Amino acid sequence: MIIKILGSGCPNCKKLELNAREAVKQLGLGVDFVKVTDFKDIARYGIMRTPGLVFDEKVVSFGKVTDTATIVELLKGYINERRV
Repeated sequence: MIIKILGSGCPNCKKLELNAREAVKQLGLGVDFVKVTDFKDIARYGIMRTPGLVFDEKVVSFGKVTDTATIVELLKGYINERRV
């Protein structure tokens, strides 16, 4: 699984990455993290506000710093979707 953090590297983007890393740690998942900072690349995801959170090319959150507990739930839901 690849988790992407979309944003310029601002404090909100960094906080989102920390929250995502903590969520992954809590669930014991093995994932790769990628930072996407180029605005042309970010625009390809169809979001107009950063930071953005992407699981395997699926945008799951954007325009806010999603908290760790919410990311845990998003990850659980995403994993369950993939099993179907």
